[in-house]
Amino acid sequence: MMIDWKHMTKHDLGKHFDYAILPKDTTEDVIRKECQKAIEYNCKAFCFSSSYWTKVVAEELKGTDLLVGAAVGFPFGQQTSAVKCFEAEEAVRMGATVLDCCMNVGALKDKKYDQVLQEFKDFKKASGPAMTKMIIEAEMLTDEEIATACKLIAKADIDWAKSSSGQYNGMTMEQVLVMVNTLKDSKTKVKVSGVKYPRPQNAYAFLLAGAELIGSRAAPEIIDALDTMRKIGMIPAYEEPSESK
Repeated sequence: MMIDWKHMTKHDLGKHFDYAILPKDTTEDVIRKECQKAIEYNCKAFCFSSSYWTKVVAEELKGTDLLVGAAVGFPFGQQTSAVKCFEAEEAVRMGATVLDCCMNVGALKDKKYDQVLQEFKDFKKASGPAMTKMIIEAEMLTDEEIATACKLIAKADIDWAKSSSGQYNGMTMEQVLVMVNTLKDSKTKVKVSGVKYPRPQNAYAFLLAGAELIGSRAAPEIIDALDTMRKIGMIPAYEEPSESK
């Protein structure tokens, strides 16, 4: 689904961003403050790289429409399927409503497609009512491997194919387009994470290319850049929506 940029406000744009906090030394006070920032910017979700803070995040987001994010198998994805399923089930019990799971990149590269697909299906089942995302670490894959991973994700009925954990080099536009084109006729959507500097214009370019969600610790900065992106002509000028008769 293409974004209606002409009628997009900063408040609306927030729903195309997951606000992600990753540093290992993050404290509870920081988590609570950043949750409030995610609410202020109307983000889709607040995400952390484990389930440790899930109860705190659920408490801070209570009464809002923001999703409570937790990571599974983060960041390497080389745990067994049983371990990932336990992580998913525990996170949901703690209040998580969206789960980002890391694919086993080596297994895909070894062409163990049946094994990879089964793990995807196991994760989907273990996630219960939570929204699901699978991180493929696309910067480590060939275009053919990216397409194969996306097809397996769609086959497992996972809601989102996510480009990256954000730990490495970040995505190229060509890699994002492989994801978008592979999934265009499926129900699975594309999330881009690991957006590198200059983050605002890169993030907007990925959304223009067909990604529908950006995961970033710089989400507020990127959302605030909406007016600048309009000034330089990267996206159309704002138009007031016409009143329906």
